[in-house]
Amino acid sequence: MSADFPAKLSRFVQRGLNGGGSVENLKRLSGGANMESWSFDHEGSGYVLRLSRSAEMMAGRAYGHDVEAAVVRAAYAAGVKAPEIVAEITLDDDLGTGYLMRRIDAEVNPAKILAAPAPTLLSDLARELAKIHTIPIGNLPALPVTSSRSLLSELKQRFLSFGGDRPVMALAICWLEQHCPAAVDPVLLHGDFRMGNIMADAAGLAGVLDWELAHLGDRHQDLAFGCINSWRFGHIDRPAFGLGSLEEFWAEYELASGVAVEPDRFRWWLIYATLWWGVCCLQMADIWRKGLDAGLERAVIGRRASETEVDLLMLMEEFVPDQERGPVNLDTPQHATGNGEPSAAEMLAAIASWIESDIKPNAQGRDRFMASVALNALGMLRREAEQPVSVHDKRLSEQLLSGDMSLATAGLFDRLRQQSLRKLMADQPKYSALAKAIQQWV
Repeated sequence: MSADFPAKLSRFVQRGLNGGGSVENLKRLSGGANMESWSFDHEGSGYVLRLSRSAEMMAGRAYGHDVEAAVVRAAYAAGVKAPEIVAEITLDDDLGTGYLMRRIDAEVNPAKILAAPAPTLLSDLARELAKIHTIPIGNLPALPVTSSRSLLSELKQRFLSFGGDRPVMALAICWLEQHCPAAVDPVLLHGDFRMGNIMADAAGLAGVLDWELAHLGDRHQDLAFGCINSWRFGHIDRPAFGLGSLEEFWAEYELASGVAVEPDRFRWWLIYATLWWGVCCLQMADIWRKGLDAGLERAVIGRRASETEVDLLMLMEEFVPDQERGPVNLDTPQHATGNGEPSAAEMLAAIASWIESDIKPNAQGRDRFMASVALNALGMLRREAEQPVSVHDKRLSEQLLSGDMSLATAGLFDRLRQQSLRKLMADQPKYSALAKAIQQWV
């Protein structure tokens, strides 16, 4: 927090809420890889400020916070459980860009929500999506109109701009190009509807947050997005948001919307969304390298790309010829018993032990969260030092993108599975797909 931030915030609140009073209990909320979120109390009510202080962080976005706020207001007016916006930042506030919302007091942590979800939560999510998808386009500001082909083309260019050297992602792009569904009439999409962006309590769904990716397009994109494995938070066998079955989710959506879900179209968007998140992870690394956000959390998220690569291989396995689906030879790495000076892996383990025992127990709020992020990062480095692995292969990626190699290429699927599993073992050994993939493949 900069030294002058509290004073600037106080002036903005007094202007935006047309009153005096002080800002109390100010704290930055955990999470929010792209935007800052600050919670505080004022005159007996709770508020959350959604904020970007840097013009660079907003560069390349389809629209600014003014359009985003207009979408949220339209959704709130339509009865969607979106936050109520009470004020918007102006240039004179000298805070950046963003808006102020009334705080929704409910649980947002996916692990806590999924540990004991309200019985109606999956139905609530289906009905909420149906409600979002029926908001009249005339009630909205001008938003990007998308199709499967336009979004895939854009995603492919982003992949290439970040190196274009991850063969599994290249394979997924080629498959998606070959199976692209026909265009449909667009509807309003939230664009990021998933665990982590919804709030819940004992009664069910309480709030829908983070509307920065709202656009017009195929409703199946919204339906599939929250069902990718990365957003199930360990509940890999509950494919609908980590809550239940796809059949139950689809039935509830169809009942609320009157529109039938198309399974093949849904599957295409599920693969697309999984790839999209993988490319986003590469983008996080790019943002970190360029210094637009030098925070450790950004760098660590960049290493989550390996999650999506194993997920992609599992999703595309049904299209692999039978003769290419044999078991994977995944040898267990042998760790050397240390002698002499500490190895790189041992030094990393020592630093992690110090943070775990001396730093994290005394940390509070975001500092405690960042101590956990640091421990995660050190664990990645230690495992990689013990068993080096690389999945970068520009030439193979180009061959896959050109169609010179495919899922039918002898030995390719086996090679990609081996590399991806080893990479995930280093990056995120607790990720649910790792155990599932080893069970199926090894």
